[in-house]
Amino acid sequence: MKIAPFKVELWMNEHEDKAIYNTGETCVDSISMDELFAIAGLNKQEVLNELTQKRLTYGHIFGNPKFKEGIASLYETIQAEDITTTHGAIGANHLVLYSLVEPEDEVVAVLPTYQQLYSIPASFQATVKQHVLTPENNFLPDLTQLRNQVSSKTKMIIINNPNNPSGALMDRGMLEEIIEIARAADAYILSDETYRGLTQEEVESPSIADMYEKGISVSSMSKVWSLAGLRLGWIVTKNVEALEQCLLHRDHNTISCGMIDEELAAIALANKEKILARNLKIVRDNLKILDEWVAKEPHISYVKPQAGTVTLLYYDFDLPSSELCLELIDNYGLLFTPGDCFEFENCVRIGYGCSTEELIAGLNKFSEYLATI
Repeated sequence: MKIAPFKVELWMNEHEDKAIYNTGETCVDSISMDELFAIAGLNKQEVLNELTQKRLTYGHIFGNPKFKEGIASLYETIQAEDITTTHGAIGANHLVLYSLVEPEDEVVAVLPTYQQLYSIPASFQATVKQHVLTPENNFLPDLTQLRNQVSSKTKMIIINNPNNPSGALMDRGMLEEIIEIARAADAYILSDETYRGLTQEEVESPSIADMYEKGISVSSMSKVWSLAGLRLGWIVTKNVEALEQCLLHRDHNTISCGMIDEELAAIALANKEKILARNLKIVRDNLKILDEWVAKEPHISYVKPQAGTVTLLYYDFDLPSSELCLELIDNYGLLFTPGDCFEFENCVRIGYGCSTEELIAGLNKFSEYLATI
């Protein structure tokens, strides 16, 4: 089976280790186990003693009950039986698409987004219609166009909310309209929600799994919870048929997730308010810094993100984004992701969830380069 090269991951694989200023990072500033135990108010030695006494079996096949209880608490109507755990959101997305999309099915996927959301169904010989999000429309769907793209053949609408790489956020009203479109076609909605909850304002960030009977939500411990090293994600849906298909296919590629990883994730979600407060402060403080920087740089513009940890910076000079990013990493030690990794040009993706010190240093390096233009 042929599949398109995953441009973002290939770029990060080749260049991330060279970065002095990693403003390509998409997680909120990662936390250590020491920090996790301190946030949770736990005695490190007691926790480690308990963990080291566990026999390393496969563990809970469908997910540690404490971990699943923590996941359910992130939703309004979800119960533990509506959840299955996976190896990251990347594994969750793959499992949903592998389980539900077949050759000759039709899917409608937003662009830009995380590439697997359209490349995987294309590799299954599905027809993929791309719904292009534009800066002129604040990277939000054009509902009239979406209605025209969805047909009686549409198996699934694929969205990413909040959006990677733009930081756009669809509110409840827009999601309700997308649900209306999907329901008319009896289509699933797969929503990659890995940045859900990291809003810039005190606004709700509803999940498609709570709102739609054929809604499927995917998320992880990586972006919002700063624990990408656990490599844990999940699928959430109240649709029995969809979940049954995911579990049937899961037996062929997962068995279970790491039992120690799930124990640590359960600790994190039991203390979700503390971690979220930490991470909201980081992304909100850092976006203010980025916003002030953009205002001072005549060559740079952007659509201010509403949520998440990433956004697209547009530049006004003639240079392919991959060449610009190579120049920055090779000569300035500064990591961005080229816009062409998302099928867009004249822009780069910046991650602003890193430490404030690293963000400021990285922006100063970019200013050094821009002064040469």
